[in-house]
Amino acid sequence: MKHQLSKSTFMRGVKCEKSLYLNKHKKELRDELTIQQQAIFSQGSKVGELAQGLFPGGIDLSPASFYDFGPSIEATSEAIKNQAPIIYEAAFLFDGVLAAMDILVKTEAGYSAYEVKSSTEVKEVYLQDVALQAYVIESCGVKLADISIVYINNQYVKNGPIDIKELFCVESVVDQLQPFLVNVPQQINQFRTVLASTTAPAIEIGMQCQLPYACDFMEHCWKAVPEYSVFNLSRLSRKKCFELYRKGIVFLSEIPDNEELNVNQRMQIEAEKNKEPIIKHNEIERFVDELSYPIRHLDFETFGLAIPLLNQCKPYQQVVFQYSIHTQQHPNERPAHFEFLAETSQQTDFRKELIEQLIKDCGDSGDILVYNISFEKAKLLDLAMAFPEYEASLRGIVSRLKDLMEPFMKRWYYLPEMKGSYSIKKVLPAIDPDFENAYQELEISDGASANLIFGQILDGTFIEATESVRENLLKYCELDTLAMVRILNKLNKLAYS
Repeated sequence: MKHQLSKSTFMRGVKCEKSLYLNKHKKELRDELTIQQQAIFSQGSKVGELAQGLFPGGIDLSPASFYDFGPSIEATSEAIKNQAPIIYEAAFLFDGVLAAMDILVKTEAGYSAYEVKSSTEVKEVYLQDVALQAYVIESCGVKLADISIVYINNQYVKNGPIDIKELFCVESVVDQLQPFLVNVPQQINQFRTVLASTTAPAIEIGMQCQLPYACDFMEHCWKAVPEYSVFNLSRLSRKKCFELYRKGIVFLSEIPDNEELNVNQRMQIEAEKNKEPIIKHNEIERFVDELSYPIRHLDFETFGLAIPLLNQCKPYQQVVFQYSIHTQQHPNERPAHFEFLAETSQQTDFRKELIEQLIKDCGDSGDILVYNISFEKAKLLDLAMAFPEYEASLRGIVSRLKDLMEPFMKRWYYLPEMKGSYSIKKVLPAIDPDFENAYQELEISDGASANLIFGQILDGTFIEATESVRENLLKYCELDTLAMVRILNKLNKLAYS
């Protein structure tokens, strides 16, 4: 059974008709699926499977192939004819539009429908999503008594086996669907017209490219936007960026002097125009003079899963699984390196071992430098709450934290090459060109990838060899703290030059 539109393509059309067209006729232009996106899809599948436990004993009508829903549609029709009490992945086809509902439960008033999301709230885009499903299902002659969205309860705290009734929230949205339902037939006809066209709709880039989620044709649609443009102006709202772009202002140097901007934004523009660094020696000197040696450069890596694996953790809570420390006894000294990476071969809670080694590696004197203090501080306090026997030692570490990001965030030191960012991955190559390609050469080159890969290893969905991944995780985390050493060495030189 062929279909012209599915729920996913319908929602693509709602977001952007150009994306809908390209997805049908120019699939080769689609951006490559990232590790993060793959992990998100995998996590969504696990959440959907777990949510079936809210209504146990159903029949699973998932298609054997994503490209052939015919058998699933026929099986669904037969199951409903036989008044099956619970159906998972029920598939329906009406007038060339395909919809699949995660869970259907038979009631005296008809079927109650449940759409499962791995989000922690009901979003407007979900209402549009289930409105299309409701339209197709009821057009197939199935009466829906109620429609609910099942989502993650972010206040749930795991304590022993997962309690799915506590993990999930179930919210009826049937009363909110009417404004969306009335437009569905017209939208379907419009999207059919788009798909039948010989040319893509002339839609300019805009807010829809990244809201409510990033489009997978951005690389194609944004190819006319230079790598460094008004969209890189620090902390400028996306709406304001597009206002400038619509006026033909693409480069920072083209922004008028009378444009209302904050001090840091204006500083970024002037640095780009003049191609000159901004160095506030007094502030930098004060910063380095207030540091107490030995200095330990600390960086955490964390993971967060929708379904928490460890006790005393909430859904999506970021849990420390790795750290790197470079210790300098004196300024500009070659550092000693210490590291920890949790074992995954045994399904045990590794946090105690991490805490004990961290306390040892941090010693009891000197400052501990981090890059973005709010993150490491929050993670240390999370550990202290979960393991109160170590609270005093962990709070002692917190009291010694200082933020290496401060000189760059406050623009005491700014180079045009930083392109408005104070991310360590922009700062490091700008001040130390030898490190320009350091991150690009790594197999794992960003915290988001490290987060998702480790989470997949733990929950059993990672399919590659884990030993090589462990090596890559260690290299990445070590580079972050080595970068901090190089940055501090540079600040020391600037302070006294």
